[in-house]
Amino acid sequence: MALSIGIVGLPNVGKSTLFTALTRKGGVSANYPFTTIDPNVGVVVVPDRRLDRIVELAPPERVVPATVEFVDIAGLVKGANQGEGLGNKFLANIRETNAVCEVVRYFSDPDVVHVSGEVDPDDDVETIRTELVLADLATVERAIPRLEKEAKRDTAVEPVLAMTRRVGEWLGEGHRAGRMAMTAGEQSLLRDLHLLTMKPMLYVANVDEDRLHDELAPIDGVAPIKICAKVEADLAELAADEAAEYLGAIGLEEPGLNALIREAYRLLGLQSFFTHGPKEARAWTVPIGATAPEAAGVIHTDFQRGFIKAEVVSFADYDRYGGEQGARAAGTWRIEGKDYVVRDGDVIHFRFNV
Repeated sequence: MALSIGIVGLPNVGKSTLFTALTRKGGVSANYPFTTIDPNVGVVVVPDRRLDRIVELAPPERVVPATVEFVDIAGLVKGANQGEGLGNKFLANIRETNAVCEVVRYFSDPDVVHVSGEVDPDDDVETIRTELVLADLATVERAIPRLEKEAKRDTAVEPVLAMTRRVGEWLGEGHRAGRMAMTAGEQSLLRDLHLLTMKPMLYVANVDEDRLHDELAPIDGVAPIKICAKVEADLAELAADEAAEYLGAIGLEEPGLNALIREAYRLLGLQSFFTHGPKEARAWTVPIGATAPEAAGVIHTDFQRGFIKAEVVSFADYDRYGGEQGARAAGTWRIEGKDYVVRDGDVIHFRFNV
């Protein structure tokens, strides 16, 4: 399944610098509020040492890692919900992503002006939250009259109308829609509204290098991911051995990208499983709780439609016994049926018949 994360932030918070570093894509970054006018899209490989180990044990003809699509979305300013700055473009582009990653400026640099005149992370977060809430409130207010007319003709619309009114009241109090207590069924009633504040939120604290080990207060109840965009930009230019040496010198075990992707998977309830053969080793992304047939369907709909069974081994056993043959000899491969719930790191061979 495709995973798309929109990177947002106020002008000059380091958003485009971070995007360029993460995707190793030579975009334009300047000390100007609207450097990124059109969304810049980059596909990033999901770092996974398990896939590396599978390939090491039995090198295939090709390797296909899982990927994440990052979308660098134009900077936002106060009044975007009314079209200020590039607000209309911002709001349209953000609706198309699975999750939102907000870059918040913590770094100090007198040569990079702050849009409001001073570095204030709390104020920046509040500005974007307010703009998204107001945009959603406008969406709800436009939808209610239409739903009222439809409910008069079709009583099946009444639950949708009631839920829309309820979320409208919640938004009117200044809350994100995603913070309102709802059942899965109630959430589905709001799906057609495509509310921005229903999307999962990640927060990246763009800090100075000497603050990478500092403890930061939670943002909206979520621990921010500490990243120094300048460090990430430097890492993007280095060979793998040089990057590892650089990370060690500043006391880090991995680039900030790894933590960002890992947290995105957790937030969206995603996990990986692997397929492996002489021609290809591949990582696939599925929701936590996916059954074997559903996982097969990610590869091809025919696999799900004609699913017979799955041969499964955990990555831990695959690694422990030196690959497929060793794991089979140890009796750790098992046959699972259509009710099997896939686990993170499973290595799977699907059997199907169409």
